[in-house]
Amino acid sequence: MRLTDFQGKVESCLGARLGPTLLRDHVLTSLGGVTAERAISSGVSLREVWHALCDEFDVPELHR
Repeated sequence: MRLTDFQGKVESCLGARLGPTLLRDHVLTSLGGVTAERAISSGVSLREVWHALCDEFDVPELHR
């Protein structure tokens, strides 16, 4: 997954205003208790971060 695809999914599924805030502030327990931004900067794949966000926020399978 490319970064632009990831950002588009975040905005369309989690909201243009809320999505970026969640990436910065929400701790993803399934990724070891780090934020999405921290996980990405640590080398976790965008796809894995996206799936963790989907699980935490009950994003429908259709949008994953």
